[in-house]
Amino acid sequence: MEELWGRWLAATAAAAASGDQIAASWAVVRARAVAPVLQLAVWACMAMSVMLVLEVAYMSLVSLVAVKLLGRAPERRYKWEPISVGSGGVDDDDEEAAVGGQEAPFPMVLVQIPMYNEKEVYKLSIGAACALTWPPDRITIQVLDDSIDPAIKDLVELECKDWARKGINIKYEIRDNRKGYKAGALKKGMEHIYAQQCDFVAIFDADFEPESDFLLKTIPFLVHNPKIGLVQTRWEFVNYDVCLMTRIQKMSLDYHFKVEQESGSSMHAFFGFNGTAGVWRISAINEAGGWKDRTTVEDMDLAVRASLKGWQFLYVGDIRVKSELPSTFKAYRHQQHRWTCGAANLFRKMGKEILKSKLFLRAEGHRSNPGLPVLLHCDSIVRRGP
Repeated sequence: MEELWGRWLAATAAAAASGDQIAASWAVVRARAVAPVLQLAVWACMAMSVMLVLEVAYMSLVSLVAVKLLGRAPERRYKWEPISVGSGGVDDDDEEAAVGGQEAPFPMVLVQIPMYNEKEVYKLSIGAACALTWPPDRITIQVLDDSIDPAIKDLVELECKDWARKGINIKYEIRDNRKGYKAGALKKGMEHIYAQQCDFVAIFDADFEPESDFLLKTIPFLVHNPKIGLVQTRWEFVNYDVCLMTRIQKMSLDYHFKVEQESGSSMHAFFGFNGTAGVWRISAINEAGGWKDRTTVEDMDLAVRASLKGWQFLYVGDIRVKSELPSTFKAYRHQQHRWTCGAANLFRKMGKEILKSKLFLRAEGHRSNPGLPVLLHCDSIVRRGP
């Protein structure tokens, strides 16, 4: 019995010694390998936080000084002349200019409205687009319906037919599949012959309602300034007071427009396309490679590629388009997940391309190079959302 007890004590002592040895080994590994990695990660997070604070302070200062104090409004920085609308859409001088080989003041405009099962808002968006002030023979309304509910499809098609009977040049387009989702629908819409004949394309999501003079205010910037590839306008929220969540969203997006986009536009730096309530020069889209469905942020993807091609973007905050905010947590979570994951995916796909670009860290005239701002913009979105 005493012999067994002695063996047990010896085994326990050996196990304790082995445990102490393992603990000592882990302590060495933790001190020499784990701790330095964690310290490096902490310092990296602190550095990115400092970058973010400096970025916010810089953009806020630019927005305050450039726009408020120095009055660098878009109309002062770029040529803008109103386009007059005659009784027949184009006056006699316009016709003479066209005959003489000069560019007509009313370019061909395509208005795209991508939608998916938008039963509640399809009438508002289509009606607002059809009410845009523009010569009827120089504009085409294109409804890109990816709805999977046959009943909703029938309603949207019927609405388009009603507007067509009123003399509106409206096209109802559907696809056999939803490949590429919104990017795929926009890309497919641009493949039609009538779309290829247009000079500019205005894009509105199904819950956006532009004012009737939207094109008259935005198109002149593109007509008179050939280097501008995109004119982005501001969103106005009709349901911001529904709950606390919508109020917080409004504050966040107001900062996005008023500070981030306004400062980027004022300093000729990069800022992303918001996916809606903007007008693109179609040649800029084509030169950038068109719409791609490799990420869920096809709008930023196109903007990055167009910026790297040298196109300038303009934000006009005085032009506002009515829209709706996600009013449920499920819808809000889905939106934020799509924005954040899509931006991170785009950052991984285009990081090397941006670094290899000739425009990276190089100034071209008075226009700031888009390379570094693109990286900072993608990085900030990945860390805190748009």
